[in-house]
Amino acid sequence: MHLISICIIILWAYAYQSMSRMLDESSVVKAHQQWMMKYGITYSNNFEMEKRLQVFKENLEYIEKFNNSGNKSYTLGLNPYSDLTTEEFMASYTGLNVPSRVSSSKLKSSSVLFNITSNLDDLDWMDWRDNGAVTDIKAQGFCGGCWAFAAVAAVEGLWKIKRGTLLRLSEQQVIDCDTNSESCTSGDIVSAFKYMVGSVGILEESQYQYTQGEKPCKPVNIDDVEAYIKSYKMVKENDEQQLLQAVSRQPVAAAVHAGQEFKEYAGGVYAGTCGPTENHAVAIIGYGVNENGVKYWLIKNSWGQGWGEKGYMRLIREGPAGKPEGHCGIANYASFPQLEDGY
Repeated sequence: MHLISICIIILWAYAYQSMSRMLDESSVVKAHQQWMMKYGITYSNNFEMEKRLQVFKENLEYIEKFNNSGNKSYTLGLNPYSDLTTEEFMASYTGLNVPSRVSSSKLKSSSVLFNITSNLDDLDWMDWRDNGAVTDIKAQGFCGGCWAFAAVAAVEGLWKIKRGTLLRLSEQQVIDCDTNSESCTSGDIVSAFKYMVGSVGILEESQYQYTQGEKPCKPVNIDDVEAYIKSYKMVKENDEQQLLQAVSRQPVAAAVHAGQEFKEYAGGVYAGTCGPTENHAVAIIGYGVNENGVKYWLIKNSWGQGWGEKGYMRLIREGPAGKPEGHCGIANYASFPQLEDGY
């Protein structure tokens, strides 16, 4: 009788574990279906769906494990890219390529050094959205054109500040026509600014629409141009105080090291892991301090409103000591456009 009871208990435990696995799998499938409906995701066949379901499950487990691991200043969550591996995502949705030929001496020669006369502690908060200098969140889609989106966002902000009109300018023009970058494969913020300086100007997006792909450069008629820049400047590298001075004046384009946690960011002040290289470009549109006294940069990204805080991120500012480049390298390679020579 005792042996029979043991066997029954073992069989029950096995059945319970199998049922738990089935329930887990069922909940993942349900979550995946809900996610597909939310973001309008479809697949061409069942094989692709099964493949993406497995990736989705791994990402979901990663997110839940992180969020349950303890008190953090930020959270991770599902977004439109949750059925992609980190490698797949970085290959298609980043695209920054900082040229190795850009030496420190060249960066310094084109850098502006702000005279810090004000108390930096007084510069606690700035949000260029409140000044109407930031267009709605855009989505670069399946195109590594982040470098163009960051540069254009900086020009849009400058034009509003200096000329009083917020224009939605064309990233596609920059992607197609900047011959020193490689379109949707990769590009550089500085190269984008150089193209704008050398061109007749930048069209509005409605005149040169975004296609998420590489197209031949269309001729630009000067009579159609709505905005232009005269020059650009680099922010002194690896100096968050200089970057703070720049952002207090206008939105700034900057490089970041994006990785898996960065990809899954959902909200809060991000202080997580970073990628190994400068692979992504963003626009810094402000800064602030949260309710716990944690300083942050306010970042406008180009991954759509389904990512982060409706397309934005708060990235920790003046984080761990010994990192002059800022968290995820935010202060290492930053630049901004100008309408006049000098600042």
